[in-house]
Amino acid sequence: MDTSKSKRPFFIILLLIFAGEAIFVLPFVLARIFRPTFLEVFNINNLELGNCFSVYGVVAFISYFFGGSLADKYAPRTLMAVALFMTAIGGFYMATFPSYFAMRLLFGYYGFTTIFLFWAPMIKATRVWGGQDKQGLAFGFLDGGRGLVAAGFGSLGVLVFSYMITIDVSEASLLDLQDAFKYVIWASSAMIIFIAILVYYFLKPLSVNVEAFQSQKKIYTLENFKSVLKYPTVWLMMLIILCAYVGYKTTDIFSLYAKDVLGYNDIGSAKIGTYLLYIRPVTGIAIGLLADRTRASLWIIIGFLIMMLSSLFFASGIISDNTIYLFIISVIFMAIGVYATRVLYFAIMEEAKLPLAITGTAVGFISVVGYTPDIFAGPMIGVLLDNSPGELGHQHVFAVMAIFSLIGFCATLAFSILTKKKLRS
Repeated sequence: MDTSKSKRPFFIILLLIFAGEAIFVLPFVLARIFRPTFLEVFNINNLELGNCFSVYGVVAFISYFFGGSLADKYAPRTLMAVALFMTAIGGFYMATFPSYFAMRLLFGYYGFTTIFLFWAPMIKATRVWGGQDKQGLAFGFLDGGRGLVAAGFGSLGVLVFSYMITIDVSEASLLDLQDAFKYVIWASSAMIIFIAILVYYFLKPLSVNVEAFQSQKKIYTLENFKSVLKYPTVWLMMLIILCAYVGYKTTDIFSLYAKDVLGYNDIGSAKIGTYLLYIRPVTGIAIGLLADRTRASLWIIIGFLIMMLSSLFFASGIISDNTIYLFIISVIFMAIGVYATRVLYFAIMEEAKLPLAITGTAVGFISVVGYTPDIFAGPMIGVLLDNSPGELGHQHVFAVMAIFSLIGFCATLAFSILTKKKLRS
């Protein structure tokens, strides 16, 4: 892999950052930032939203598997641009506030548009940009930058929503909330289309680099899958990503926590969700730089440890509306742990010495298991929250997160030991 700086123009990673988060704004970011409002305007509860995420996850499960190999055959810009455009079109339909049944179909559609054509090409393009020596920086920029983009979308959404609500939000009717929220969805969809155009026309330089590593074989081959399966580290990466992603999915409830436990209103809770996202770019870039100087797996181990301790802290129930500063400190530590693991779980592909030519296939195969929380995490969180309303439900969610953090810690430790042995042999 060429690691020269001339092959790493900065505007390329900027495009990947903007595209990498814009694609997920409609299915995930809006629901994370505006969760109380989102539930109200679509007239669904936590379990029903979780079921929508589950439909997304089932479609994504299949899309990871087949989309990964597609990325080993074609350059990323066309695949990614089409995916962004198709996702934005779904947003204009979302703004009509469809029925619960139609929402599940829409989330299934998002599962296809965001994963089949997009996910593996984005990861492969990032790996190519990073070269052999800057994987931590590349994925740190990608995930940290995506956090900043998500925060930007969140801030824009809060601004638009606040502007369009002409009365006190606590007195707004369902129609008032829907009328304001549709502008948030429209603005997000328009931005996604704009980013799709930029990706299509300005990602060409990276296409030249990627084409040098494209597989000359058929898209779906047994040989490619066999090549991936022979690496024990691939199986460990599946478990690492699964546990880290459960942690990331759990951050979806912080805006709801602010409302249910701390007594914030819809706009106040949305701001909490947005502020959380601003921690992501700082953590991403800092952890990425540190990982390139040591080992990426070491920082994932540290991230899981922080996740486990902070989730146990939330599960203990000592945070209340009288301990706002304690809540803020706990959220910051939780976010650092979650984002540290998320930033680096694909950066360790270089540590595992996976060949670049099968990167797309490997990403697809790892993601099939690693992202199954898209299927089960939403309903699981919904059941825990709805069956034990208020603070108790949140405590149950964080207790489950602590268990997954422990499993992820053990899996990453095993990965680190295994790759060290290979390095010595």
